[in-house]
Amino acid sequence: MIQYLDNIHHKNSKNFFLIAGPCIIEGEEMALKIAEKIVEMTNKYEIPYIFKGSFKKANRSRVDSFTTIGEEKSLEILRKVGETFNIPTTTDIHENEHAALAAQYVDVLQIPAFLVRQTDLLIAAAKTGKCVSLKKGQFLSPESMQFAVQKVNDSGNPKTAIIERGNSFGYTDLVVDFRGIPTMRNYAPVILDVTHSLQQPNQSSGVTGGRPELIETIAKAGIAVGADGLFIETHPDPSVALSDGANMLRLDKLEELLQKLTRVREAIL
Repeated sequence: MIQYLDNIHHKNSKNFFLIAGPCIIEGEEMALKIAEKIVEMTNKYEIPYIFKGSFKKANRSRVDSFTTIGEEKSLEILRKVGETFNIPTTTDIHENEHAALAAQYVDVLQIPAFLVRQTDLLIAAAKTGKCVSLKKGQFLSPESMQFAVQKVNDSGNPKTAIIERGNSFGYTDLVVDFRGIPTMRNYAPVILDVTHSLQQPNQSSGVTGGRPELIETIAKAGIAVGADGLFIETHPDPSVALSDGANMLRLDKLEELLQKLTRVREAIL
C-alpha cells in the first residue's frame, strides 16, 4: 500500500510502517501535537508514517458514547495534519456516502472490522481511487480476507492492505492468531492493529476494556512474524481520551517502543 502514497517518508528504509494517532479526532491542537511528536520519532527511526484519526465513530456500544466533534470539522483537521507535516492520513468510514466525503480530505480509507463484508461499502471506497485498508472481522478466518481484497481489486483499485485486529475469544475478549499474518500476506500487505487486538469488548458497563500492558508483547510478535506495518492508537493521556482510552498507548511511551521494534525488524531482515 505505501508504494502508492507519494507523501509518505522513508519508503525505502526497509523498516515496518506505522499507522498511529488518537482513536478519534478530539480537536485541532491535540491532533497536531500528537502528529508532531510521532513525526519526530518516525523520522529518527526512519519509519514510514500515516496519521490516523476517526472523524466519526458509528459503532459505539451505547447511544450516549462520544461520536464526533463534527464530521467536516474533523475531516478539516485531518487535512491540516497532512498538509502541516506533509504526511498521509487515514480515517475509517461507516457508510457508502462517507467514502467520497472522506476521500476529499485523507489518503487512506479504512473499513471497520464489523463492516468488511459490506460489498457496497468496499466498492464505494475502491472507486474513490484512494488506498483502502480492510480490517479483518473478529469473526473471520485469515483465508476469508482474500475475498474482501478481491472486491476492491475487482472494482479497479489495487491499493489495498489488510489490518489484523484479533478474533473473538469468548464473549468479552480477543486473541491474535499470528499464523494468519503470513497467510494474509499472500493477498495484500498486512498491518497488525496492536491496540485494538488488546480490547476487551462487550463489557457489562457498555464501555470497552483493554490490556495496554501487553502492547509491547503483541507488537514485537507481529514484527517477528513478518507484519508489514503496525497500527497503534496513542494519546497524551488515555485516561481522559474520549474513545477507546482503555487500550491506547500513552504518547510518551511510544518512542521507546518504536526503538525496540526497529531492532526486532533489523534482526529478522
